Amino acid sequence: DPAGSSGGTASAQNVVIQDPETATTATAAAAKAAPSVVTVYVTSSSASGSGSGVVLTDDGYVVTNNHVVAEGGDAGSVQVRTSDGALYDATVVGTDPSSDIAVLRLDGAEDLTPATFADSEDVQVGDVAVAIGAPLGLSNTVTDGIISATDRAVQTGSTQDDATVIDALQTDAAINPGNSGGALVNGAGEVVGINTAIATVASGAPGSQSQQSGNIGVGFAIPSNTAKRIAQEIVETGSATRAVLGVSARTAADDQNESVGTGAEVVTVEPGSAAADAGLEVGDVITAVGDRQVTTSTELTAAVRSQAPGEAVDLTVRRGEQTQTAEVTLGSTS
Repeated sequence: DPAGSSGGTASAQNVVIQDPETATTATAAAAKAAPSVVTVYVTSSSASGSGSGVVLTDDGYVVTNNHVVAEGGDAGSVQVRTSDGALYDATVVGTDPSSDIAVLRLDGAEDLTPATFADSEDVQVGDVAVAIGAPLGLSNTVTDGIISATDRAVQTGSTQDDATVIDALQTDAAINPGNSGGALVNGAGEVVGINTAIATVASGAPGSQSQQSGNIGVGFAIPSNTAKRIAQEIVETGSATRAVLGVSARTAADDQNESVGTGAEVVTVEPGSAAADAGLEVGDVITAVGDRQVTTSTELTAAVRSQAPGEAVDLTVRRGEQTQTAEVTLGSTS
């Protein structure tokens, strides 16, 4: 989901509960969270676009997606409109392309309304999910649905070089281009995720009109625990770290069906890495990280990146006909 192209600027509108007797869960969640969601405008000499963001601090730090601010390139300018209609110039504090997180600082901002972040480890399938952002440049748009899945390994990017692997929350709340960087909140109006991507119908598939479609009920958000940890690191140091295992891997295919993955097969082990210290070898097939099953190399990457650097995890490893457990203390990289 690239940052949505600006198709005109709608005036900001606050979400207000007019009739408490008929208010729904989505009404209450939106009223709580909408003041903490902003619209991000990025321009450069060659491109322009818009996305969304979530207020971190009252003095102007905002978290959004890296791909939103990347729209303008290094020479781009960034502006942010808050929910009350105020427009600020903004600077990019730092980015982490691997997790698709960026942090902005609004010039001269004060008394903003910081979002309340929930513990994304407590999110369950079926929970209420309310998406707030600026799809197609339409600020303060609210859509609702449920959490469709947790721990969903999602790879975005068109090439291996710009690939981003996210350990995502999946939702059927309508998410469209421009929602990127906005909030996915629970029924209490607490942020459980930062909206980042949508599934699209493949070109040439039955009923598809183009390579990129709008909402089809399959959207993805970076879990709040991950987004908040990385954003805080960027605020404090200008950059972020992530957990690494120290292997390259490929999907191990089932003997009867190559399209069915049975684990992540280790292709290389980096000397001195966490994997090397734990005794992993080329040819080992990792089938679980903790109690989380791993069937593909993408799932392994997502499971590792969901952890903080320095965390100790148990890997279930298939070596030949034997299955064993290896305790690994994950390394760190920027």
